[in-house]
Amino acid sequence: MELDLDHLRQWIGKEETATELLTPALVERFNATLDREGPTESGSEAPLLIHHCLCQPAAPTSALGPDGHPKRGGFLPPVALPRRMWAGGALTFHSPLRIGEKVTRRSVIDDLVVKQGRTGILCFVTVSHHITAGGRDILTERQDIVYRDANKAGSASSKPVEAAPQGERHRRIDASPVLLFRYSALTFNSHRIHYDAPYVTEIEHYPGLIVHGPMQAMLLVQYAQELKGRAPARFSFRSVAPIFAGTDFTLNATDDGEALKLWTASMEGPIAMEANAEW
Repeated sequence: MELDLDHLRQWIGKEETATELLTPALVERFNATLDREGPTESGSEAPLLIHHCLCQPAAPTSALGPDGHPKRGGFLPPVALPRRMWAGGALTFHSPLRIGEKVTRRSVIDDLVVKQGRTGILCFVTVSHHITAGGRDILTERQDIVYRDANKAGSASSKPVEAAPQGERHRRIDASPVLLFRYSALTFNSHRIHYDAPYVTEIEHYPGLIVHGPMQAMLLVQYAQELKGRAPARFSFRSVAPIFAGTDFTLNATDDGEALKLWTASMEGPIAMEANAEW
């Protein structure tokens, strides 16, 4: 498929801004979804990466595409490839976000490149998000989005894979369909691969519902914070392979000097996401 790169690159520099209040009720639902404990009163420090639940675009249902994503050509460029996934990203934390604050997200399209991958053409879009609250810089985030062609039936799981190693520290997570549905609801993410089993198996030809990349990243950075006793200054991650609902997966961590190497993996499966946290 040919992509009009000159047209698509006109989106570089496009900006979008949104503001939302981080309420105690949202934090309570966030904690309940993840079976985590923590303060919910105004003024307390908010959980890391809860900003993914805030300032999300509220596209009308009639404006969604067949995959549940908003139709192309608004803030994000109209890439004419049917599959869109969050491939990775990096965050720099500046100051803690606090419950009860009004949060502003300013997003900018930084770059767009097209590459030829092993399975066909790939289009990578880089977006930067600048999160502020109370006159403070909270964090800066780079988001790497990849667009690709459709899967062929059976292509997602046809090759044998090497099982991931176990980290020096590790924790088991139940990847239940309920967890995926609740996280989709928290983040106002209507992408059907996370909750619509007939769609993901019959249309996108995966063997099951797909665990969100951002949720894996959130669990890893919160695990890093727990292990070190404080939030990292920088955190980066890259998606390597999918994790499917209906089985457990693990959070893994190994010391790397003052940093932590982290990864997720399904039971007896390959590394799904690899990450690095630095203090």
